Amino acid sequence: MGRRRRAPFIAATTATLLLLAGCHHDEPDRARASAAALVGRAPLTGPGFPPAAAAAKERLAGLKVEWGRNWQTYKREEFGRYWSDETDAIGGRNGCDTRDDVLRRDLKELREGDRNPCVVLSGVLDDPYTGTRLPYSYRRASQIQTDHVVALGAAWRGGAYAWTPGRRLEYANDLDVLLAVDKQTNQDKGSRTADKWKPPRREFWCEYGRRYTGIKAKYGLSVTPPEKTALEELLATCPAQAVPFGSSV
Repeated sequence: MGRRRRAPFIAATTATLLLLAGCHHDEPDRARASAAALVGRAPLTGPGFPPAAAAAKERLAGLKVEWGRNWQTYKREEFGRYWSDETDAIGGRNGCDTRDDVLRRDLKELREGDRNPCVVLSGVLDDPYTGTRLPYSYRRASQIQTDHVVALGAAWRGGAYAWTPGRRLEYANDLDVLLAVDKQTNQDKGSRTADKWKPPRREFWCEYGRRYTGIKAKYGLSVTPPEKTALEELLATCPAQAVPFGSSV
């Protein structure tokens, strides 16, 4: 009798172990599928951003005009030391590194990782600042950098000095604030404001003015008198219907 009772027990135990083994084997695939679904749903651009030229002009008119403050207290680490996905900014909490989000949004001929859809393996950037076509490869040194259109130092002087650390981290990782651009041009720009630096490519001046103004309005940052004048000049270059960077006609 004892032997007869053991057989069903052994069979049931074996079936349970096989089932558990199958579940364990499926976990990475399920995790990848879940990550892919999350990445696919996550928006990489805020609604209505950048604002159209007319809207940007209205928002510019409503910005506070004052000279920058507390410039001497600025430190890069005030905005976080590294890229962070743990914010409520556009692109936040989607499981991907902020820089990877920017590359996925701005590069063309994109090839993403099979195991990790966040990772960009290769692509091409039509640099908005210069018009140069820049190739990208995950395993090679790149001439592409991620630029804060309104630089962190400029944001600090325009009011970010009074924000909480969490708000500054959100700003630093907000995809609406960021663009993939040519490395050398980004370094030439530094933390200069619109009155002291404009993209070498004039065709991008309208878009630059719209993005810059949209960021200032979104975060309630002030502008200096020369900065406001420069933005008015940039927005004056906009045609009747401007086509956003990266979109197709």
